Amino acid sequence: MARSYSVYDVFTDRKLAGNPLAIIYDADDLSDEAMQCIAKEMNLSETVFVQRPGNPAYVARIRIFTPGRELPFAGHPTVGTAIALAEQAHGGSTLDLVSVLEENIGPVRCAVRLAEGEASFAEFDLPRKSQQINMPLDRLGIANALSLKVTEIGFENHVPSLWSAGVPFLMIPVHDVGAAQRLDFDPQLWEETVPFVDGALASAYVYCRGGVNHVAKFHARMFASGMGIVEDPATGSAVAALSGAINHFDKLTDGHHGVMVEQGVEMGRPSFIHLHMDIEGGAIANARIGGKAVRVASGTLEL
Repeated sequence: MARSYSVYDVFTDRKLAGNPLAIIYDADDLSDEAMQCIAKEMNLSETVFVQRPGNPAYVARIRIFTPGRELPFAGHPTVGTAIALAEQAHGGSTLDLVSVLEENIGPVRCAVRLAEGEASFAEFDLPRKSQQINMPLDRLGIANALSLKVTEIGFENHVPSLWSAGVPFLMIPVHDVGAAQRLDFDPQLWEETVPFVDGALASAYVYCRGGVNHVAKFHARMFASGMGIVEDPATGSAVAALSGAINHFDKLTDGHHGVMVEQGVEMGRPSFIHLHMDIEGGAIANARIGGKAVRVASGTLEL
């Protein structure tokens, strides 16, 4: 059966930057095995399969697959799919709308802004707040897996820690942008060093303050050999997890905090991920992830 698909570059306002996302429409009849095989064929960080929602009030149900496994939730698939479905429904209109995507983690509320002649923007409420996972971590082993000195791991009071807002990440603060750019990730040493969380190898999210671009408050890189991803140019689910680490280590004051995270710079795919946190009583009351996306391809999948 032939079915249509699109490819969007997400967390960017220009083509051939950001994180590419494949979106397969009318995927209700596809088996789990078929979706995993198609994700391997697409060979992108994630491929989304759009299905009819269980709740008619929702715009769609989506399944998210990396080349290696299915995810319960992910950021750039949520942003990209919300924009793609809104553009399908409303063409080149200038419009603000709210929709809900049904994901394995649960319903995800998305706000979409369409602007004629400009890249569309979408923002979603985190379906699950970031929670710390307390497990012993080998700081020297982490440094070796990144080919860095152990003294380059950590800055201020930030130290390696495990966090998850649906997908677990080992957050690794490094001294500066130079260390982030210089690191050399060794997947074998990583697998020998870091823990498994819920049966899956924790992915590496390396971050530091500042950035190559002046708008960025944090610079980041993500490595997920356990998902079949060598390096990811933009990872919304990791920034969702990072929100917990930022609040924990920086002890944010009550009120609203906006953070821009740049990622993918070393890959030549610069990405900009908007993180907004509302802090009440020292805890995250609400958090949102957002970014722009542009369509770069569309066609027919002949399967």
